[in-house]
Amino acid sequence: MADLPTKARVVIIGGGVVGASSLYHLAKKGWTDCVLLEKNELTAGSTWHAAGNVPTFSTSWSVMNMQRYSTELYARLGEEVDYPMNYHQTGSIRLAHSRERMQEFERAKGMGLHQGMNMDILTPEEIKERYPFIETHDLKGALYDPNDGDIDPAQVTQALAKGARDMGAKVVRFCPATGVTQKPDGSWIVHTEKGDIDCDYVVNSAGYYAGRVGEWFKPYGGRTVPMMVMSHQYLLSEEIPEVEAHTKATGKKLPLLRDVDVSYYLRQEKHGYNLGPYEPRGRAHWADASDPMPDDFSFQLWQEDLDRIEEIVTDAMERVPLLGESGISKIINGPIPYAPDGMPLLGPMPGVKNAFEACVFTFGIAQGGGAGKVLAEWIVDGVTEWDMWSCDPRRYTDYTDHQYCVDKGLEVYGHEYAMHFPWHEWPAGRDRKLSPVHDRVKDLGGVMGAYNGWERANWFAKPGDDTSEEATQTWNRKGPWEARIREECEAVRDACGVLDLPGFTRLWVAGEGADEWLRGFVTGGLPRVGRMNLVYVADTRGRVLTEFSCIRLAEDSFVLITAATAQWHDGELVRNSVPEGVTVSETTTERDALLVAGPTSREVLAGLTDADLSQGWLTHQHCTVAGQKAFLVRVSFTGELGWEVHAENAAIPAIYDALLGAGAKPFGMYALNSLRMEKGYRAWKGDLSTDYSMLEAGLERFVKFDKPQEFTGKAALLAEKQAGRTKAFVTLVVDAKEADAPYMSTLWQGGEIVGETTSGAWGYRVNASVALAMIRADLAVPGTEVEVEIYGERCRAVVQPDAPLWDPENARLRA
Repeated sequence: MADLPTKARVVIIGGGVVGASSLYHLAKKGWTDCVLLEKNELTAGSTWHAAGNVPTFSTSWSVMNMQRYSTELYARLGEEVDYPMNYHQTGSIRLAHSRERMQEFERAKGMGLHQGMNMDILTPEEIKERYPFIETHDLKGALYDPNDGDIDPAQVTQALAKGARDMGAKVVRFCPATGVTQKPDGSWIVHTEKGDIDCDYVVNSAGYYAGRVGEWFKPYGGRTVPMMVMSHQYLLSEEIPEVEAHTKATGKKLPLLRDVDVSYYLRQEKHGYNLGPYEPRGRAHWADASDPMPDDFSFQLWQEDLDRIEEIVTDAMERVPLLGESGISKIINGPIPYAPDGMPLLGPMPGVKNAFEACVFTFGIAQGGGAGKVLAEWIVDGVTEWDMWSCDPRRYTDYTDHQYCVDKGLEVYGHEYAMHFPWHEWPAGRDRKLSPVHDRVKDLGGVMGAYNGWERANWFAKPGDDTSEEATQTWNRKGPWEARIREECEAVRDACGVLDLPGFTRLWVAGEGADEWLRGFVTGGLPRVGRMNLVYVADTRGRVLTEFSCIRLAEDSFVLITAATAQWHDGELVRNSVPEGVTVSETTTERDALLVAGPTSREVLAGLTDADLSQGWLTHQHCTVAGQKAFLVRVSFTGELGWEVHAENAAIPAIYDALLGAGAKPFGMYALNSLRMEKGYRAWKGDLSTDYSMLEAGLERFVKFDKPQEFTGKAALLAEKQAGRTKAFVTLVVDAKEADAPYMSTLWQGGEIVGETTSGAWGYRVNASVALAMIRADLAVPGTEVEVEIYGERCRAVVQPDAPLWDPENARLRA
């Protein structure tokens, strides 16, 4: 056992596959003076009893990248660190029972091709050729992934640990961490049963104990880790002669089967089977006082509970009759941690400086290799190769109480392989944050969606409209919502619409020097007093970190407004950057905003306000609306004449009712998305992300190269400007069929991949399918034709001029 060092650059708490991978990747980047602490033996948490499947499949671009990297790493790791491993890249077959599932597979195949992976679509006959023991009579087809397979979880963890040790990093086993103390300079003391370690950074990689470790960070700005623990069972069959004979005849194992519509995986284990169901009525553990989490559950399991999985097991036996002919030799029932969306927590610990999370991995073996890479980049470089918002711990805020996490964890586990349809909202854990007019919006027919916990209307149903969950099980544009979205867009185009938009993140930045700080913080210029503009923050590579609406109240007083989902991400960015003497206060929850937009919006407001409605675009003023104090901002994300009405919560109901009474028609988020697409307005973490630079994103007009301040990313952007960008942001008009282009749809030209979409929707004012996209720079010429692959169907698309499709001169906005 290694001696306990007294100093380290990084201390990682937890010795599962993710902790070991993090140590290995830090050492690979030259940070060899790092320490991993494990309270028991390596792999003692979820790792040791994990099934060890290593898929690349995901419909998340960043997670697919992470999993793809894991397969590439594991394939070379044994030889690299001289540690033999059982890694079988058997390929996998994902079965589809419906057209919708085949469309999902086609989408994943396109994304995989873009990342250099050759997935394939199989017919039922081709499934049978690759898997002779399967029944295929009721199947539509399958997705074949040649890189999929399985690995021994203990071996890969030990290999990563050995590789890290060989480079000089330390692994200290049987040494429980007992707490942390942050020093005034932001560095840490990690306390253990064997002494203290001083370190610059600390990583919570404690698996299903991450919540307990997370409590140690609360005195330093931390929060309760949003997670819960599920009981997951898998069965090992006895050996089957036919499986053994097949392996001997072919020299390889059977492909891994996943029946994602029934919800299980089935893979060859030696000469038998490993069956892993994800049952719809799962069991949460350690969820209440009657079932407390033990201090140590290393290498322990729960009693099996076959009743929960009986139906799925029966289905699997009908799918592969050989399985039904063999007996069960062993049942594993162990803990797996879940975050509320099933994605891990990977990145900066919210609210705590110099602390990171790499925990709550539901698929830790598959994601572990990539996760270690990402974490090491975050700590050493401050930026990651791929935009990792899907896993960033700051994607959650204060609404994730314990019951929310339990409810969502049960829901995600029970729908582990579910398709994430664009019109569908998951029902668990709702109504966490409500606007002051929530009930009124619902009474008007609002069909709600959750945005960082805030309930907003997606569309407004009329009596008789089908608002069932079943209706949303489609990738297609058509559904009960379509006519209503059209009507809402037309109301904004022809008259006046009103959208209740709770949850805007509002950061008030004030104090001597605030203006000078802000000039060095953002890439562009600041508005004059009484005005507003868009400002952007870049990372060190010049890539898009975030976007703010910047409202200037006085020389040294600003309001920065950003997306609801960006609350903790952007709040932290600002608070960690301001100098002494500049204060940051937040009024996100105390105020609400109403978007009032359309050619008659001035007339609607005129009878209700004492504001000067002749003030131009991008102005703001204090006033009253419907007798209530309000703050009026002349801006419109819809591309029509409009205002945002900001007011304290108590004032909103009177204002909302008065606007409706004056003729404004309520509209929802789906209509707003359509309207913004027609204007080419970018959405955060879709069109605007750290996957793209400011120049690639077409935002050079928001970069002030000639200002004296050395804003972050300036050098990188100057170098890119000189060399020329390789990608360019464009608007496409697409000959789409039933569905519009989802995020990360592959762009083709002449059989070559030339880019990807960043968002897509039907534009009801321009009567066309619109996609925003990143394309090879030489193709960003108006009139260039490409193809967009939408759920497997390649659709012609034409690059548009660099101006909004709707009202390119912005005459309607400025009216």
